[in-house]
Amino acid sequence: MWNQALVFLQALLDQTGAAKFWWGNAVMIIVGCVMIYLAIAKKYEPFLLVGIGFACITSNVPGSDLILEGGLFNYAYQGVQLLIIPPLIFLGVGAMTDFGPMIANPKLVILGAGAHLGIFVALIGAKAIGFTLNEAGAIGIIGGADGPMAIFVTMKLAPHLLPQISVAAYSYMALMPLIQPPVMKLLTTKTEREMGMPPVRKVTRLEKIVFPIIIAIIVNMFFPGVAPLITMLMLGNLLKEVLMVDRLARTAAGGLMNVITITLTLAIGSTMNADTFVTFNTLLIVFLGLVAFVFGTGSGVLTAKVMNVFMKEKINPLLGSAGIASVPIAARVSHVVANKANPNNFLIYHAMGPNLAGVFGTAISGGILLALLGAQ
Repeated sequence: MWNQALVFLQALLDQTGAAKFWWGNAVMIIVGCVMIYLAIAKKYEPFLLVGIGFACITSNVPGSDLILEGGLFNYAYQGVQLLIIPPLIFLGVGAMTDFGPMIANPKLVILGAGAHLGIFVALIGAKAIGFTLNEAGAIGIIGGADGPMAIFVTMKLAPHLLPQISVAAYSYMALMPLIQPPVMKLLTTKTEREMGMPPVRKVTRLEKIVFPIIIAIIVNMFFPGVAPLITMLMLGNLLKEVLMVDRLARTAAGGLMNVITITLTLAIGSTMNADTFVTFNTLLIVFLGLVAFVFGTGSGVLTAKVMNVFMKEKINPLLGSAGIASVPIAARVSHVVANKANPNNFLIYHAMGPNLAGVFGTAISGGILLALLGAQ
């Protein structure tokens, strides 16, 4: 009788997801919980980590059809895979962004280029340890700290690595307040961190209107591979700056952006299923992504210090770390580190210049990679 009862219970258990649960699922559920903890307790980009962490947890509970073909999360992922969501994210970012700091102090654009050494360090490292050239290019773009751009380039070069690369890119973007400060402090003195910045000139409305139009023309002409993203970024910014279509600008920056963010975070988190994610290659990609962020942060700071050798008006080297493209996270980190060194130091407006330049730096890097590798 007891044997029959055990057989019945076993048969019942086999029909549930519990029978398919393995240690990899437990690991990924813990990872998802850590993400939510960091979002709530440490305030590390909750808009990203709450959704990613929650989707990671639920995707690793066997028995659900959320991630299967026809499942809710699968439909969200299709928007990423078909490259619909990344351009819409850029539309919303553009509608929320003031390019005034970059226009007002164009020399800081150099920092947006200097902070992208990490892309090429990760690319070379990935190729050296056995990834193909296309895979290495996709892994390298993680160092640009631009989630939509990472997704876009990966889908063109190595679509099979999209789950790992998108998760690494967005996770490290959210964790920049944890990753960047030690590198910034290692490469600067207390005196450098305390350095203030003079006020910048006021940018005219005409400059702000002309800027997105000119950039859209240049990018479509010389970097067509990444034109869909930058074009939508410029359209969103133009909607904001013309001051005639406030309803459209508010929709792009508000309701639409919120919906797309929820969809994107669920799509990314749902790819963190243990069956495909707990692999040695995933660990390598995550490690290379960290290397890219560290080198990008360091190269940005060192670029600022080199610029100070040749400039009469010195700049706070912490602005260099903001050259990584994650807007406005990198700029906020630069401001926070400087403000801790000197409570009267407010770098956020100045840091937005190189931070916005970093978006174009990542776009140019991605365009070069697509031009060189996309046809292979």
